[in-house]
Amino acid sequence: MRRSTGRVGRRPAARFVVLGLLIVAAAAFFVPFFLVGINAFKSPAEYAVSGPLGLPGQLQIDSIIDFWQRTSFDQKLWNSLVISTTVAVGAVALSLLNAFALGIGRVRGRNWLLVIFLMGNLLPQEALAYPLYYLARAVGVYDTAIPVIVIFIVIHSAFGTYLLTSVLAHFPSEILEAARVDGAGKWRQLVQVVTPISLPTLMVLFVFFFIWTWNEFFLPLIFLASSSNQTVPVALGVLQGQHLTDATTSSAASLLGVLPAIIFFLIFQRTLVRGITAGAVK
Repeated sequence: MRRSTGRVGRRPAARFVVLGLLIVAAAAFFVPFFLVGINAFKSPAEYAVSGPLGLPGQLQIDSIIDFWQRTSFDQKLWNSLVISTTVAVGAVALSLLNAFALGIGRVRGRNWLLVIFLMGNLLPQEALAYPLYYLARAVGVYDTAIPVIVIFIVIHSAFGTYLLTSVLAHFPSEILEAARVDGAGKWRQLVQVVTPISLPTLMVLFVFFFIWTWNEFFLPLIFLASSSNQTVPVALGVLQGQHLTDATTSSAASLLGVLPAIIFFLIFQRTLVRGITAGAVK
């Protein structure tokens, strides 16, 4: 009886310690965003007086408007949105087709094929830049969104194929057998049976692929040379050394660059949680 009382007494203390550590970790995570936020709404004169840690006397959006107009930021946003959405949809579709063949179709040598897919995902982007750059110039698609979209669909689908194959390898065979009895072919099984049941996992992949592509900098920097074709991270990186001369404008640029990804994550947060929870319950 005494032992159980001691355990009950220790549990609240342990929970408070864990809660305190989580609060400290969350505060440390938000400090950079907080500093960027307060400095984005200062004027250069106010920043010179109060420094980076001082709160703004009043919220000024002159730096944000100036950066937006100077860089045609709406065009950069549209480029990032089109490329990220296309890559996310294409990579999820390709991953599903590959995983259906490897996980449910049980093709020969599927373990070796998975190793090849995994190696493709592990290759550093620096190793791909040189040959893909000359290939894009040779076929006439350099400085367009096409090579960026194709490259990231292939890279992301390698990871998606590996993950989805592990999931579909344990897909209930009774459901597929019932579909076959009803006369469903491979395509109907994929579209009408496997895809709806696997939708939470597919949505998780879609969210991750979109955010990963949105934050990509190295390969878009190489393949998108024109200012009108650049994405948000490329525009921010290039303009840091060309036009930005004060910390307030740099903070405004950083704030505008990170806000779309945060908004997208918040919109699909429930989808992400449902997908992870569905995988845990199975």
